[in-house]
Amino acid sequence: MNQATVQTRFPLPQLNKGETYAGAIINPDGTGNHTILLPGDNDDADWQTQMDWAKSIGGTLPDRVQQAMLYKHLPEHFQKDWYWSCEKRSAGSAWYQTFLSGGQDWSNTSSKCRAVAVRSVAI
Repeated sequence: MNQATVQTRFPLPQLNKGETYAGAIINPDGTGNHTILLPGDNDDADWQTQMDWAKSIGGTLPDRVQQAMLYKHLPEHFQKDWYWSCEKRSAGSAWYQTFLSGGQDWSNTSSKCRAVAVRSVAI
């Protein structure tokens, strides 16, 4: 059996006004990122509009792993609705997370879902 023990504590990143720390994701190769939820929640729009909105406020849409972490740690920051992720499934579809049940699925990028933005800080 392969076991790894992490003994290093990573310093938390500086938060700007209105930001909320969501947690850290460590990859199997030891690299990782802190995930920070930016203030704001954008109303229903298609995937590209939400990608552009997130960029306009200095962030990105969360990826699917980040969305699962946001659902687990910060559910109070979300409406019980669908939220786009930054991950495309195909040329015309992308993944979303429902903050009602916690499930993830995909839809056409022309569909309308809500959005939040995150920023990542390397560990």
